[in-house]
Amino acid sequence: MRKIYINKSECFSSLGFGLQRNWSAIQQQQSGIRKIDQLGFIADFYGGQIAEEWITAQWEKDTREAATLTRLERMLISTLAPLVEQGTVSDRTALVVSTTKGNIAALAQGKVADANINQLAQRIADFFGFTTQPIIVCNACVSGILAVAVAKRLIQMEQFDEAYVLAGDELTPFVTSGFTSFQAMSEVPCKPFDAHRKGVSLGEAAAAVYLSTKAVVGESFEILGEASIADANHISGPSRTGEGLYLSIQQALEEAQLAANQIDCICAHGTATAYNDEMEAIAFDRMGLAQKPIHSQKGYFGHTLGAAGLLEVVMLMQSMRQNQLIKSLGFEELGVSRAVNITTEAEQKNVQIALKTASGFGGSNTAIILSKK
Repeated sequence: MRKIYINKSECFSSLGFGLQRNWSAIQQQQSGIRKIDQLGFIADFYGGQIAEEWITAQWEKDTREAATLTRLERMLISTLAPLVEQGTVSDRTALVVSTTKGNIAALAQGKVADANINQLAQRIADFFGFTTQPIIVCNACVSGILAVAVAKRLIQMEQFDEAYVLAGDELTPFVTSGFTSFQAMSEVPCKPFDAHRKGVSLGEAAAAVYLSTKAVVGESFEILGEASIADANHISGPSRTGEGLYLSIQQALEEAQLAANQIDCICAHGTATAYNDEMEAIAFDRMGLAQKPIHSQKGYFGHTLGAAGLLEVVMLMQSMRQNQLIKSLGFEELGVSRAVNITTEAEQKNVQIALKTASGFGGSNTAIILSKK
C-alpha cells in the first residue's frame, strides 16, 4: 500500500491568520473565545469568532473578487491559497472539502440556492483552477479528519496523485440556535474534561493540508492508520461505552501495525460536554491509552464543527515538530469517571507518533495516527 504524507498545512481561526500566529498564541495559552453580545437572536454567549478586519486584510489586493464571494468562501480561499501557490494543480489533483453547514447563512437572506454546499466547493475549485470535481465530506463533527482519510484512500487507490484537503465552518445564528436548543452552550469559555465544565463554546475556522506520496524529511507526517466507525447510538448522544471511538482507534492501530503503548500523545475531541468527555475517557481507558498525555484544543478555538478535526491536526503536527505538548486550556480538576492524563502544562516531550480523534452526532467517530518524518 502506498505511503501517504501530509506535507504542508495552513489555518485561519479566532486566534488569527496563519500557522505560526496560531501556534504562538497556543504557546502563550491565549484563547480566541470571547463574549459575543449578539448573533442573530442569540445574545450574550461565548464563542471563537474571526475578526472581520482579518478576513478583509487577506483580500486587500482583490476587492472585486472578494465582492462575489461569501464570508466563508473568503476564509477558505485565503487559507488554501498559500498551499496552492507553493504546489501544483493538475488533472491528477484532488480537492476534498470538509464542512458541516457551508453557506448556511444564505438561508436567512432567502437565498436557498446559495446554501448548496456543492456550489461552495465548486466556486473554490474554479478559483484555483482545479479541473477535477471537488469531493465534499459532510459528516457532522468528524468531517475534518474524515476528509483527510478520504484523500489518503483516493491517492492509495491511484485515483489521484495528490490532494488538497480544505475544511471550514462559520459561526452563524443557525448554528448557535441549534446548540442552544440542546442546552449545550456554556455560559463561560469551555473547560474540556474539567469537573466544572458547563458545555460547549462554538467557534469558526478554516484549515488546509496537502497530501502526496512524497515525503520531505523534517516537514512531512506519514498517515500510519485511520478508521471511522459509526455506532449509531443516538442522533445526538454518544455511546455510553465509547464503542464507536474504541473500534475506530483499534482499527487505526491495526492499519498502522502499532500497539497502544507506542502512541506518544493524544489530541482528543474534547467538547466540554458531559457526555462527550465521559465517552472519550471511557474509550481511551478501554484501549489502554488513559495515561498517555491527552489534550483538547477547544479551549483555544471553541468547537469549529467541520473545521475542528483538520484545524486540530494542523496544531497537533506543530506540537510534534516542536516536541512540545499542548496544554488543555480550561482544565483544572478531572471531571470524568476514568483517570485520564489531561495535559496541564506545555512541557517538552518527544512526540514521534500521535493519535487524533473526533466524534459527532449520529454516533460518528474517527481516529487518525500520524508519525513525523
